[in-house]
Amino acid sequence: EDEEDMGVIETYSNYKPTKLDIGLDHPDPVVETASLASVDPADVWYELSIPDSCINARKLSALQLESIVYASQQHEQFLPDGNRAGFLVGDGAGVGKGRTIAGVIYENFLKGRKRALWVSVSNDLKYDAERDLSDIGAEGIDVYFLSKMKYAKINSAINGNVRKGVIFSTYSSLIGESQGGGKYKSRLKQLLHWCGDDFDGCIIFDECHKAKNLCPTGAGKPTKTGQTVLELQNALPKARVVYASATGASEPKHMAYMVRLGIWGPGSPFRDFNDFLAAVEKRGVGAMEIVAMDMKLRGMYIARQLSFQGVSFRIDEVELDEELRSTYNKAVDFWVELLHKFTEAADLIDADKKMKKTMWGQFWSSHQRFFKYLCIASKVKHVVSVADENQRMGKCVVIGLQSTGEARTLEAVEREEELTDFVSTSKGVLQSLVEKHFPAPDRGKISRILGISSKNSLLEELGMLTNGAKVEDDLDWKAGGKRKVKRQAATKASKKVKVEQNNDSDGDSDFEVSDEELEDEDEEEDEEYEESDEGESDFNPFGSDSDSDIEDPWEKRGGKKGGAKKKAKPKKEKTDPFAHLVSGRKQENGAREAPPDTNRVERAIKMKEDLLARIEDLGQELPANTLDHLIDELGGPSLVAEMTGRKGRVVMNDKTGEFKYESRSTDESVSLEMLNCTEKERFMNGEKNVAIISEAASSGISLQADRRVKNKKRRVHMTLELPWSADRAIQQFGRTHRSNQVSAPEYILLISDLAGEHRFASIVAKRLESLGALTHGDRRATESRDLSRFNIDNKYGRAALEATFKAIMGYEQPIVKPPMEYKGDFFKDIADGLVGVGLITQSEDNPGFLTLDKGYNDMSKFLNRILGMHVEKQNLLFKYFSDTLAAIINQAKRSGRYDQGILDVGMTKEDHVELIKTHTFMRKHATGTAKIELHILHVERGMSWEAALERNSELTGPDEGFYVSHQVRNNKKTAILAVMDESSRKKPEKKKDARLYYVYRPNTGQQVKQETLAELKKKYKKVSNDECEPSWNAQFKSSAKICSHAYWKGNCKSKTMGLECEVGLRRKTYNVLTGSVLSVWSNVEAVLTNDGQKKGTHGKMQVVRMRLEEGRRIVGTLIPTSAMDTLVRILKQGAESHNTEIQEVTIDD
Repeated sequence: EDEEDMGVIETYSNYKPTKLDIGLDHPDPVVETASLASVDPADVWYELSIPDSCINARKLSALQLESIVYASQQHEQFLPDGNRAGFLVGDGAGVGKGRTIAGVIYENFLKGRKRALWVSVSNDLKYDAERDLSDIGAEGIDVYFLSKMKYAKINSAINGNVRKGVIFSTYSSLIGESQGGGKYKSRLKQLLHWCGDDFDGCIIFDECHKAKNLCPTGAGKPTKTGQTVLELQNALPKARVVYASATGASEPKHMAYMVRLGIWGPGSPFRDFNDFLAAVEKRGVGAMEIVAMDMKLRGMYIARQLSFQGVSFRIDEVELDEELRSTYNKAVDFWVELLHKFTEAADLIDADKKMKKTMWGQFWSSHQRFFKYLCIASKVKHVVSVADENQRMGKCVVIGLQSTGEARTLEAVEREEELTDFVSTSKGVLQSLVEKHFPAPDRGKISRILGISSKNSLLEELGMLTNGAKVEDDLDWKAGGKRKVKRQAATKASKKVKVEQNNDSDGDSDFEVSDEELEDEDEEEDEEYEESDEGESDFNPFGSDSDSDIEDPWEKRGGKKGGAKKKAKPKKEKTDPFAHLVSGRKQENGAREAPPDTNRVERAIKMKEDLLARIEDLGQELPANTLDHLIDELGGPSLVAEMTGRKGRVVMNDKTGEFKYESRSTDESVSLEMLNCTEKERFMNGEKNVAIISEAASSGISLQADRRVKNKKRRVHMTLELPWSADRAIQQFGRTHRSNQVSAPEYILLISDLAGEHRFASIVAKRLESLGALTHGDRRATESRDLSRFNIDNKYGRAALEATFKAIMGYEQPIVKPPMEYKGDFFKDIADGLVGVGLITQSEDNPGFLTLDKGYNDMSKFLNRILGMHVEKQNLLFKYFSDTLAAIINQAKRSGRYDQGILDVGMTKEDHVELIKTHTFMRKHATGTAKIELHILHVERGMSWEAALERNSELTGPDEGFYVSHQVRNNKKTAILAVMDESSRKKPEKKKDARLYYVYRPNTGQQVKQETLAELKKKYKKVSNDECEPSWNAQFKSSAKICSHAYWKGNCKSKTMGLECEVGLRRKTYNVLTGSVLSVWSNVEAVLTNDGQKKGTHGKMQVVRMRLEEGRRIVGTLIPTSAMDTLVRILKQGAESHNTEIQEVTIDD
């Protein structure tokens, strides 16, 4: 009943610093979320040392000064556990975090703290750091690369006696270690020595979400970066820590390393981070809002976003052309066959469980990557045409990619003597999967295990020594050189992203590794994904992130890890997974089984060879590497600025038509590491009008139409492939939408008409929606609010998926009918397709019987896997799934159980919100005291006859207007006003009876639940205004005091028992708890749970936003009336002071 009268309204409001009066306005409009806007920030008492000259020239705007003041102020306090308090800057991309951080460092420098540490994501950002420092007038502060230092004391002669200044490090260099011995052989030790024990300067963790996964979910180990970030903070308790991240407090699980906020630990209600996490996740969406508000209130968090005003945004669905469609379907058939071949071969050679596990992990991650490359390739034509069109209109184009396909390209370049075309990345995926993971030994290996020691005679006979490569590879293994695994590891970035990994693979490692090694390997590899270059799904050895003084990255790869490993632990003997083919497998009692029959092994080997030959054929049709192809289509490297992490590219010589692989830096004067910066310059100067950015480059680089640069054309930002995670999408969008721009960018999201692609869009949509950026945000800025239809990964989506699968398997009645136009047995054909992608499998208990795969209801797995079905089948399946989802959501809306997250009250014209009474409690928390307020509000929600007539005069539809019920209860009739829903009005083709109407009632105003015309006619009849008036007025007047029960039945059960009853009253009471709720979280939790148990309902923490008459907002947790007395009593106990103020309210009848 409660949720009926609440709707959801826009979520952002314009932002101005409230407590700080120095500084000039920010050059662009800035907003913050409405819930944060409802909280006043802490008072300001800190005196800035930054000179006035800097402030008056607007080198730092008021917004940035505000962050600096609050950060410095927070740094003056200590947490109960003895560490200095830290500060979190949550400003969105492009607000100017760089200058803010420079300001914090400068402020401390002026206060005499001359040393600082700045940790960020890529080395290119060091130049930005220097630029930011000199922009604000702090040219005197030098910035040094940590990665260029030798492993010795930082202040020693060999490192140039650096005694003061800023040391700039990337997250990956923080975990660096040297192979050499010596006292300072890790970067961490160097830093700790340089800082000294009493260090009280700044440590800045910029883009600190890169340290996430410190507290892993499930079985993963924490990443090394996360641990190092933690260690650094623990070793320097007096350091002034600033966390900066655009996505700081959006995901509670990524906050584990923010130990200096004092939200958990001593002096707070949570014992440790896991307690905090559990509490927040239990309470759903609203809880994170509450945490953020509390942090702002205490003065340790500030978060603003650039307003997305003026940004236009559209989604282009690109259709696959015929040729690509047939290639796609062929590829699908090939993968289905691969699935059978892998299964069969694994049985032939009698593979053990562990080997199978690894094998399937590899298989599905390659499957996913293969189809992803195909999807991207399908969009090249569209991108090129849109890019040309926009350039003709005088705009310039930015294209965002995730992966460059470098490793695949390199493999192919090494494999083929001369290139006849651009390398096909998707073919590379297939080839390496079969070569490295097909469960059949190489011919040469068998003979070697058999102990025929001659290295070459037999191999030569078998024709293995074509160019000596194979042997060296095997030697490589024996030497334990991790090179190959590492290189694979890097290309398995999908592992890190855990998109498609229902624990299929724990280690992404080759089969040839013993148990212990696997553990070790796993940790390292995870690291590799985390660091080497966030999300480029291909390892780029020379990229901005590789932190080494050695030129040859492969050598470093083997060497560094080798060095670190030597001391780790004595290695077990490596066991070859194929050893049992020769000697049989050991049983528990020590006896050996007979090895599998040799001709079975022979068959497996033969299969592998056939597959490799077939891949060559299929490879003719597969599309080329998208990046090379795109650059070529857009006019070649001379017209396109490429900011990616790869080292070389394949180019076509226009005159001769030859293809060759060349280094990206053809220009002698520019080194590889400066290449991205130079390309950026060329784009910003207008020498090049097209820029292509990949993940590696997208952190922190600025490509907006800046007032200070020559190229001021409007930016058109296309995303070719949506990033795996929404955070990254925001990062990429933030490249072109930043402060100080002449014009806002246009975003174009390209989605191919393949079903699974909708999902990537859906996740991003979800995130943009929660950022309010493009979808709610400023309603006027973007009219395209239809993004939410892409948002399927929520509880309704999962329910729909479950229902879809059960219908296909025939376990349950389908909710929706299968598509009419489909010829044939829809469910059966779809089921066949699902068998081919491993979502329906043979049951292990009774063979020959099909069951659902264990992770079938995992949304991302479903969407990745169905990419491996024929185009029309996957689209039908997806459409069927969407219909089911729509049906489920409609059902939930009709029954009023649809969960909307945050509810708004008092947003419609009819509602009047009045504050009746406020209890205020002052409580101590980790860094001071803050107040908690418990407001009691009354909401008037009725609709008087005058208001109803006015609304009625605007209506045009034949069936809109006043109705009165057929049924007469207690001598009274119900009067309502029906208004057609806008969306039904736009769709005239809907059957007349199925159109939806909003109902307005005299006592409760507009209802949330919509009724169809058919339902309306069943219960009510249409009447003229005069017939309706008496019933309307009677109900309106009585509902001021009398609840519905008494009005319709003459008596009310609750009233007779002496309880308050508010059902159907015009005025409703809301109790809202606001302020520093975190410090009393556990008490509130206890009261709510207890109250819920009495009523038998699950108390979810419902966050409400109320807008009062004078425009003031109150945002907080809804407390049921029945729990009020207990709560007030409990809050009084721990409070330092408590008072109750009662507003003067006149109630007019």
